[in-house]
Amino acid sequence: MGQLMPARPPVPDTPAERVRIKRVYRAARVSDGKRILVDRLWPRGVAKDRARLFSWCKEIAPSNDLRRWFHSHPDRWLEFNTRYQAELAARDDLVRELAGYVREGVVTLLYSSKDEEHNNAIVLRDYLRRRFELEGGGHDKTTA
Repeated sequence: MGQLMPARPPVPDTPAERVRIKRVYRAARVSDGKRILVDRLWPRGVAKDRARLFSWCKEIAPSNDLRRWFHSHPDRWLEFNTRYQAELAARDDLVRELAGYVREGVVTLLYSSKDEEHNNAIVLRDYLRRRFELEGGGHDKTTA
């Protein structure tokens, strides 16, 4: 007998609910959907095949200057959040591309930071969610 594939979990109705974040060091799951690394640097100790990435979108990560500035001063979270959102606004083509993937299904934004409460993936997830809310209450226009 053949091996049964794990059942794919249902996709949330609204795009805003489809954007997830996860440390790249955690095991890949079927429920992750498209796994997209959103760090500028490749994470230490992670083999490319183990990461099971759909894409590595390093261009959407914070600029090197902003990344270094925040890394040395994690107490600047609010300012980092504001500055990174400004960088995201200037990269609308990349944000639109990610939003397109989210409209298709679940997307998990992967990051390597040890700080699970203050990292670029959180800012990016929230930025995408706000974008969906502004576009129409977070509902997917293809199914609404």
